[in-house]
Amino acid sequence: MAGSPFENISIQELASQIESRKKIEKKLPTWYSTNNIIYPPKLNLEQTSSETTADYKSSLVGGKKLADITGGFGVDSYYFSSKFESIHHFEINKDLSEIVRHNFKVLQKTSIECIARDGLQQVLESDYDVIYADPSRRHDSKGKVFFLEYCEPNIPDNLPKILRSCRTFLLKTSPMLDISQGLQELDNVVEIHIVAVENEVKELLWLIKEGQNESPLVKAVNLKKAGREEFSFKWGTNKAPEYAHPQNYLYEPNAAILKSGAFNIISEHYNVNKLNKNTHLYTSETLIEFPGRSFLIEAVVPYSKSEIKKALTFKKANISIRNFPESVEKLRKKWKIQDGGDKYLFFVTDVDDKKVMIISSKVAF
Repeated sequence: MAGSPFENISIQELASQIESRKKIEKKLPTWYSTNNIIYPPKLNLEQTSSETTADYKSSLVGGKKLADITGGFGVDSYYFSSKFESIHHFEINKDLSEIVRHNFKVLQKTSIECIARDGLQQVLESDYDVIYADPSRRHDSKGKVFFLEYCEPNIPDNLPKILRSCRTFLLKTSPMLDISQGLQELDNVVEIHIVAVENEVKELLWLIKEGQNESPLVKAVNLKKAGREEFSFKWGTNKAPEYAHPQNYLYEPNAAILKSGAFNIISEHYNVNKLNKNTHLYTSETLIEFPGRSFLIEAVVPYSKSEIKKALTFKKANISIRNFPESVEKLRKKWKIQDGGDKYLFFVTDVDDKKVMIISSKVAF
């Protein structure tokens, strides 16, 4: 086996660079397409924001001075630098900090200062317009964690001190964190942004300001190549939805809305009817523009052997279940339906608590 073609670089180090670069091709196209970038081990790249989400979070804040106290690979700092005069990128791992310093020089980001120290301790002695944190979700003894108290640094315990050192605190957390749980651990939350990319929730963002005591605004955002879907509401808002049997059109909310739990509010906001209290699908007589997927209903079939057999005149379909006792895999095997095609089958429980199969086709705006 041939050795490394570069002096002072081992074959193992070279292999690590190649592996890490491949890993970020779609996630970080700016880094991928720039020569002379150095990559850390792939573990350091796992939690880093994508350029898409970093660009979005940079739109939420602005000012003269920002501290990124959990700097990591520096993607968020890179995007924040377009909105701030000065960025302090704190990273306790000295090797990683040096890599990021080198990369910012290559990327010509001169307003970012890389500091290889404990960011939390440093900012408590200073004053910033914004402090940003993306706590590590790896715990020495618990492995991968989601509760904030187990992340590093422990934000809930240090939040009062952080708020005394800035006007706005922006916190990124795991998309797996339950919003109610987060609100129990965090005070002074102004806004919660649920950020999905192409209908996959990637992160939760918490805007926090001292003295905030009202219900936070929740923004469910789905970032797509074709555009952006947004839906906002005040946390704790309660609405009674209208229910109905499937009408002409069927709507499936995007992943950010499903994460938000705004199942009843969107019924009133978009004037659509819910299929069942626990079936988070919606229907209407006329087609509307809806934040999610829209379908033309072709047939509603009672879930019985004879009715289903009669209705399945095709061999391929895309299957989804909502509030239904059987899995997609079981339904495919049971009814001999292959994956794919232009038919969309929804196996659901309707307003009368009866099991039905909805045959539909996708509607594109």
